[in-house]
Amino acid sequence: MPALPSSTLTDGVVRRDDTLADGRRLYYYDDRGSTLPPERAADARTLDPRPDTATMRRDPLTDEWISIAAARQNRVFLPPADLDPLAPASATNPSEVPDRYDVAVFENRSPSFGPATADDVHDEDPATGVVGHSRTSVGRCEVVCFSPEHEGSLGSQSPARLRTVVEAWADRTAALSEIPGVEQVFPFENRGEAIGVTLHHPHGQIYGYPYVTPRTRRLVEQVERHGSGLFDEILAFESTSERLVVRGEHWSAFVPFAARWPLELHVMPHRHVADLAETDSAERAELADLLPRLLQGIDAVYGDPTPYIAAWHQAPVRDHRDIRLTLQITSPRRAPARLKYLAGSESAMGAFIGDVLPEAQAAAWKEAVR
Repeated sequence: MPALPSSTLTDGVVRRDDTLADGRRLYYYDDRGSTLPPERAADARTLDPRPDTATMRRDPLTDEWISIAAARQNRVFLPPADLDPLAPASATNPSEVPDRYDVAVFENRSPSFGPATADDVHDEDPATGVVGHSRTSVGRCEVVCFSPEHEGSLGSQSPARLRTVVEAWADRTAALSEIPGVEQVFPFENRGEAIGVTLHHPHGQIYGYPYVTPRTRRLVEQVERHGSGLFDEILAFESTSERLVVRGEHWSAFVPFAARWPLELHVMPHRHVADLAETDSAERAELADLLPRLLQGIDAVYGDPTPYIAAWHQAPVRDHRDIRLTLQITSPRRAPARLKYLAGSESAMGAFIGDVLPEAQAAAWKEAVR
């Protein structure tokens, strides 16, 4: 086994670059002081060719793009532990990761965006058609394995391992931002079958979108109306409120004043950074310590595992860099045995109705974190 090309990143995390049997890229991120060797086994599988890049269709009523990625219908659904496709490969389980790892990132086998980039296609300008316009879904979708263990989540990892995960997020944000046609990069974790998780293995994903997402477009409009100081004002307002859950040296966590979800927490850096790639070593280290407290706290609210989405809202790649990086943790769980479903008002009209008072949420979060 040859040693893989490597790069030493912040705080001693090492990235090792590899390629899977069908040409997809794989990146191993070794913990600081990892005992893993620099050599890794090659992917010995014989794989089908990668699916064609999906197509996006433009909704003329909302000016939003919908990616039609039919190949995703074939993805693995809740496999048994001995066939975990994200575990290190073995003689009986030829998984997506050929060898042992601490953290691993690889291109999704059934992506919603990519593998084609803007340099590979020559789509018609979307401004030329109002109805019936389509484009190639260029971009990138990657899977982030937080651990080689079959079960767990982001919050069950140690601060040392989370430090490696944060480094991987920052490194991949920078790399995907350089892909031709990528306009916004989105790291996230879905946790729990109620959210739609199809693999129990602790993992998340990173999307490189070929457009600025609808939520961020609305945020851009707000910043343009209000001014670039919007995030400082929000942080100052929440820092003196009863909704503040944790305040550290570099980050604050709070339930937002107008929380949509029964459980919702925003984690915001005190210094303006547009994305994870702009964070420094001290900010990344504190974040790695803070995340387990918050994510284990969401389980402590009701005393057992709670489904959630942990979503990193980052600024667009090229413009509007005055948007501040924010982690949004949301859960539809509104009581021990009840979920909030997005029914008529939320799904059809986008008009949310809160089920839990934000101040009551914050009290529960604070008690759980303690």
